[in-house]
Amino acid sequence: MFKNKKFVAKSMPILILGLFYMFFYSGLQNDHINVITPYLMKAGWTAEAINNPITVAGYVVIIFYLACGAGMIKFGPVKFMVPSSIILGLATAGVGLSESLNSYALYAVCLFLVRLLVVPLQMGGFMLCANWFIKYRGRALGWVTIGSPLFSICGIAIFTAMTNAFNLQFTYIGVGAVVLVIAILTLVLVKDKPEDVGLYPDGSLTPTHDQDDSESITLKQLVSESRAWKLIISYGILQFVIVGMMAFMIVRYTFIFGEEGLGPVFLWLAIGAGIGIPMSYVLGWIDDKLGSIKASLILNILYFIAVIPLAVMNPDSPVALIGVWAFGVACMTGGMPTMHPAVTSYVYGRKKYQSANKWIMTIQAVIMAFAIPYMVHFVGAAVAAGAAAGGPPDYTKMTPAYIGMIIMLVISLITILTMFKIPDANLADREYGQEEENA
Repeated sequence: MFKNKKFVAKSMPILILGLFYMFFYSGLQNDHINVITPYLMKAGWTAEAINNPITVAGYVVIIFYLACGAGMIKFGPVKFMVPSSIILGLATAGVGLSESLNSYALYAVCLFLVRLLVVPLQMGGFMLCANWFIKYRGRALGWVTIGSPLFSICGIAIFTAMTNAFNLQFTYIGVGAVVLVIAILTLVLVKDKPEDVGLYPDGSLTPTHDQDDSESITLKQLVSESRAWKLIISYGILQFVIVGMMAFMIVRYTFIFGEEGLGPVFLWLAIGAGIGIPMSYVLGWIDDKLGSIKASLILNILYFIAVIPLAVMNPDSPVALIGVWAFGVACMTGGMPTMHPAVTSYVYGRKKYQSANKWIMTIQAVIMAFAIPYMVHFVGAAVAAGAAAGGPPDYTKMTPAYIGMIIMLVISLITILTMFKIPDANLADREYGQEEENA
């Protein structure tokens, strides 16, 4: 790949901007809720009022995944991503402005749009990687998805520090401006597929074996296949868990240790996530070498490292347990976005990836839509129990939420184990062997 200089020049913007796609996808989908929720709760808002726009968007996004996938197939990822990202940047700024204007209506509309319009960042970035890479797909995805744990390391802490030092308006207008810059760079630097500039995937001098231009997979075809349902169930659960975990992890720690006890949490999150970030690339390497199913199994096991410590956490827990959790979070947030497109491309191939993915992610979104209300229920129970006792929220009322996640992860693990006989749809294209020749 790197010996084909033209391919490097044309594909590098995808790898660089792709990291930022995933940074802001993860940050603006889930992680920033850790900043907004405690900030606005101190202003007297309820957890339900703060998160209702996200909950509603979580249901609407079910249809939006389908529309987004269809739009990217028809117009190409770049033409769909750029206008979506422009609106995303403006909506992000609008969330900040809603505070100074004291407008819940503006807040609700803009937060709804933010939750919705991060989807093209994810789907577009994944489709670009699937189009440009086959033999190196796992490692390419492993690189761009480093953006997710990077937000866990510094994004939440930076958002929190900026919001506390200035206000919500300053923070979110600044983030919105950065998203607008990314949209412009995407328009100028990124092409939908290597064939658009006279190249082939991975920098090969020969076209891929997959020359089938029939990209259409109907819903009827998809739901009739067991391999599709195995993908939907296993990765639907993994997405549910990551949304529920990441959206309320700081809330969980605040209930356990209080706001004054969050310093060690942010420190160990940075340390553990820093150690775990390479796992995103490692899982991509495993995907390239051993196949997506084995890599998916490893990812599922790593999820337990993130969920179990948070389930058993209490005010007397050793600091080392926070470190273990932080490592698991980095593996989870880096590995999940790497493996979801990788395993879908493994099962359906490069040309049919997006056609299948639009249906798979739409159905998975039904599962994922319940993650926020699921967690809000337990957060509300903790607040209510604390208020009834005349004290702070009762953290033990959130514990059943994480026990439920552990049970779900056992189901996804078993489902992945049943997928080992699914063949690699890209196997022939992984053997072309000319990608290292100099163009």
